[in-house]
Amino acid sequence: MHRWTPTPRLTDCLLHGPDSGAELFVVEGDSAAAAVAAARDPLRQAVLALQGKPLNSLRAPAARVAADPFLRALAEALGLQPGPGCTLAGLRYERLLLLHDPDADGIHIGALLLMHVHRWLRPLLDAGRLERVLAPVGQVHAGLGHPAAPAFSDAHFRALCDRARALHGAAFVAVRYRGLAAIGRPMLRHACLEPATRLTTVLHADDARHAIRLLGGQGAPAPATAPA
Repeated sequence: MHRWTPTPRLTDCLLHGPDSGAELFVVEGDSAAAAVAAARDPLRQAVLALQGKPLNSLRAPAARVAADPFLRALAEALGLQPGPGCTLAGLRYERLLLLHDPDADGIHIGALLLMHVHRWLRPLLDAGRLERVLAPVGQVHAGLGHPAAPAFSDAHFRALCDRARALHGAAFVAVRYRGLAAIGRPMLRHACLEPATRLTTVLHADDARHAIRLLGGQGAPAPATAPA
């Protein structure tokens, strides 16, 4: 069995196991990780910080994947052994969630991680345990008595502003976020963390193949050996 050892960038939760409801969020950088850690449910939600863009492991040899600090930390946190023999026997969370800024860099990071799971941690993908969280780009608040409404795209943000303006004139506040760390704790919890209110997409092999066509070529060889 793959032995789990703690990593400094992992803020862990209390419950573990594939049927525990435990979730591991992968976010961009220490600021985002601190914001998510402050808003999460510490019983069931863990946070792992990514520094910069991850290795494009689609065609990387096993030794390079094994030596990559973040990919090693991800595998250890999940309790999985990457490679062709990967199984979910040691899985420490019920699902892995990719939570990134809704910009070009965030989309690229999500695609790289999806391709990594597709090649090295495939059982997660096949079991429907990998999800992408849609983070808001901003919020529109129409004043007292009206909850702030999250906007999930530029067009959605403009539409919310137009609606608030039509109903309340200039008496509304519109805020564009500059990353996850800029989202207030109540909105971060509501829009990104709370299972009942967040917007997520379960990722499948077809999504990975689409990412491969866009970013990684026509395909990738299966790893000859698992990383040690």
